[in-house]
Amino acid sequence: MQLNSLPFFLVLISGIFCQYDYETGYYPDPDYPYVHSMMGPSTAVCAPECNCPETYPSAMYCDDLKLKSIPIVPPGIKYLYLRNNMIEGIEDNTFENVTDLEWLILDHNHLENSKIKGRVFSKLKNLRKLHINYNNLTEAVGPLPNTMDDLQLSHNKITKLSPSVLEGLVNLTILQLQNNQLKVDSVSGAFKGLHSLMYLDLSFNQFTRLPKGLPPALLMLYFDNNQISNIPDEYFQGFKVLQFLHLSHNRLTDAGIPGNVFNISSLVELDLSFNKLKSIPTVSENLENFYLQVNQINKFPVSSFCKVVGPLAYSKVRHLRLDGNNLTRADLPQEMYNCLRVAAEISLE
Repeated sequence: MQLNSLPFFLVLISGIFCQYDYETGYYPDPDYPYVHSMMGPSTAVCAPECNCPETYPSAMYCDDLKLKSIPIVPPGIKYLYLRNNMIEGIEDNTFENVTDLEWLILDHNHLENSKIKGRVFSKLKNLRKLHINYNNLTEAVGPLPNTMDDLQLSHNKITKLSPSVLEGLVNLTILQLQNNQLKVDSVSGAFKGLHSLMYLDLSFNQFTRLPKGLPPALLMLYFDNNQISNIPDEYFQGFKVLQFLHLSHNRLTDAGIPGNVFNISSLVELDLSFNKLKSIPTVSENLENFYLQVNQINKFPVSSFCKVVGPLAYSKVRHLRLDGNNLTRADLPQEMYNCLRVAAEISLE
């Protein structure tokens, strides 16, 4: 994906990004209210137990029906919703009549890898969006067609991401793997070749360190709620467009953070809350949102935000959270106000 397509990508992803639930780590499906607002008379070409609205005849909605298997899908269906059912498996010939399927939404079912037969997904040569959140997967599904741009496998029991499972997905821009049981060794080499990947969520897993080989085109990267204690020097040097980086609820300490590891000029938002930091890491003057609440910070060096302070030299930080630390207003140096002159919020309590 070229940089000039970033605004369009951000519009597409804004629903996901803004609705993140920090309690559960779940992104509510932005399509869900829209889908139900369209429900009306069903077309004739539809599985009898499902709904294919006349206003959207290429979509078939089979949500909340206690289905144990996928119904017969008639030709012409491009968008298939099967959420909140009891589906455990998928037969190899399930989608033979609908090879032009583009969206397949299977959230909240009982799917298991052993019951997904053959190369059922790779036959869908136009598939772009595959959601299998909240199921019983222990491995990522595959192989997948190279048309994929959105893969969501969160809230499963995935312990392994083999190097071949994502191979060839050159158009993939969104990958959600939060709330699984992944470790560093279990994802080795898995992200190689994902040149278009811009959004990667590996929160709520079992990482003790950051994996190598993440795609350099990433715009948003999430490692919240892991067990990461240190970050290699220059780890983020190759990420030229990274804007959102979240590492909250880990085990980061001052000793585990090299001096300039977070001094990333493209970064807009950095979340280091709920760690064990005693000092504020150095960040770029372009950073706008900085979350440091619930650490052990006891001093406020202005140099963490501004190398120099002048009429045109100051930090762009607008929101700074320092509550839950060992700081009071009296600990803030006077020159901070000149450095952080555009800050709309500085929370200490």
